[in-house]
Amino acid sequence: MYIVQIENECKCFKKSEYSNNKTFETQQDAYQYANILAELMNDEFCSTHTFSAHRAQDSNFVITVAMNVDKIIPDYNPHISCDEGCDSTDTWTLEDINKD
Repeated sequence: MYIVQIENECKCFKKSEYSNNKTFETQQDAYQYANILAELMNDEFCSTHTFSAHRAQDSNFVITVAMNVDKIIPDYNPHISCDEGCDSTDTWTLEDINKD
């Protein structure tokens, strides 16, 4: 038997039709279910978390849960350079081609 386990059940998961610790006869079936379920949860749930499937011990699978920073921090932009928003006195920026 192979098991697909949800690492941490969020509120959306608890309200959903999905179940934790689902068992399968073959490793391939468990692998496919874990990947499909992680994708469905990313598409259907509130986007506060992101989900990804990983192989765990004994050839089982776990769907991990991570906070979705884009959703929980207003105006979060991971592409802001170090030169923006600081009191730097340097005359060049990271984006300059010719640095002095």
